[in-house]
Amino acid sequence: MELTLEAVALFSLKLMHETDGGSPILRDDPAMSDYQRDVFAFELNKGNFDAIQLKVERCLNLALEALGGAHTAMGRELLKLSGDFTQAQTLEQMHPALLTLKGYLKEVQ
Repeated sequence: MELTLEAVALFSLKLMHETDGGSPILRDDPAMSDYQRDVFAFELNKGNFDAIQLKVERCLNLALEALGGAHTAMGRELLKLSGDFTQAQTLEQMHPALLTLKGYLKEVQ
């Protein structure tokens, strides 16, 4: 699950920070320092569900902004897809929502 969390964060940050002709954001980029796999693994091992949700929600908010906000078609779709994630009460409920978000963010970047 750590890899999926990291991928959602990476794709979100790519939408926000990458520009045409600019350097791509990679997993070892400083922008990813709080969103790397080992950081998520640490939070998962501690069972810190709220911290994980907060980190991912920050990234999703950046992606929403990059997509033009909630009034655009892509922004509305991101909000719709993120609903299952934000309503998840357990890590088991969170995982399928993360996979859906990862797929969407990968497609729109």
